[in-house]
Amino acid sequence: MGGREAVAAVWRIESARIVGALARYTGDFALAEDLAQEALAEALVNWPREGVPRNPAGWLLTVGRRRAIDTFRRRSALDERYAVLAQELGEGGVASGRPQADDGDVPWDPDQIDDDVLALMFVSCHPVLSREARVALTLRVVGGLTSDEIARAFLVPTATVQARITRAKKTLGAAKVPFAVPPASERAERLGSVLSVLYLIFTEGSSASSGDELIRFDLAGEAQRLARVLTRLVPDEPEVHSLLALLELTAARFPARTGPDGEPVLLEHQDRRRWDQAAIRRGRAALARAERAGRGLGAYGLQAAIAECHAVAPSVEETDWDRVVLLYEALGRLAPSPVVDLNRAVAVAMASGPAAALSIVDELAASGALAGSQLLPTVRGELLTRLGRTDEARAELELAASLCGNERERAVLERKLADLG
Repeated sequence: MGGREAVAAVWRIESARIVGALARYTGDFALAEDLAQEALAEALVNWPREGVPRNPAGWLLTVGRRRAIDTFRRRSALDERYAVLAQELGEGGVASGRPQADDGDVPWDPDQIDDDVLALMFVSCHPVLSREARVALTLRVVGGLTSDEIARAFLVPTATVQARITRAKKTLGAAKVPFAVPPASERAERLGSVLSVLYLIFTEGSSASSGDELIRFDLAGEAQRLARVLTRLVPDEPEVHSLLALLELTAARFPARTGPDGEPVLLEHQDRRRWDQAAIRRGRAALARAERAGRGLGAYGLQAAIAECHAVAPSVEETDWDRVVLLYEALGRLAPSPVVDLNRAVAVAMASGPAAALSIVDELAASGALAGSQLLPTVRGELLTRLGRTDEARAELELAASLCGNERERAVLERKLADLG
């Protein structure tokens, strides 16, 4: 792996920890991200030329901390904060000059309960921010997603996402939001946003919106890790366990979702013997714990119950599609969404046939709710194919392929088009 590729890989996996650690050291959320970006820029110059350091994440953190001291010096702030930082760094050639390749042996404890990344998420989801700003900011600094990727996830212009992130950082700075996991009394109001962000990070990981890889295991794995930490931090919240169940049950299918060359394998063609049975057991146990709370399943719990239907079925044909339809109907009432309606249409097609599902999809198409997304024309093309309406199906699949940003998924659509003749 070359230097630039190593920088990209390390940044995708470790950026949240680096930003979180810098935020804890400096007490300034916006400054922490700027310092991390400066360290990233320095790595892009040095690593290709001088080699990847022994501890890449530690190297980036060391550079970021050195830049923090430089920043405080420029501000003539030789105060207690500077003294503490200087003492921690030891000033032994690290606070000035370029760090060596073996600098920064910073130990990570990925499962500690006061995880910097978890604190970073709660800060990003502070109530002073709008919901859209919370989600965009957290995806940026915790998930490591680019503004383009976030824009695709929300079907909004990239400039809108960038403006939300900039305003969010300024708002947090003006409000002097402390960098810390909030006390129990304040967690409830922020927990919904935290769960939403984890779900979106996992969704981007499990079905990458762009690029040449179907699954981004780093993003999906980080979302699962943070969900596990959350279940220990707030063990009495059933939706936290429900989200963990959903992520585990979905990730269980990862081993069978791609072929030898990384090409997507559709659900009906997957070798279910390759599904991760340990992940299925963990997911079902988490869902059972959520159900034992006796409050009824929330949105994540209903999605986890749908995933459980797939996980326990021997085949697509033997899946309890009637139950899946009922669960989607309940989910649509609890958390209305055009994507939920589209997924319900897929389940209806399996339970009652493509004609019944097509009417649902046509209503969605008429509403324009999913304009610009490949999801609706993909499903509509499948239903028209099953109904023998080949010309219409071809037009829908061509539209879906033109809208698809992921190269692997686009290849699947192009194969379907070829099969139509």
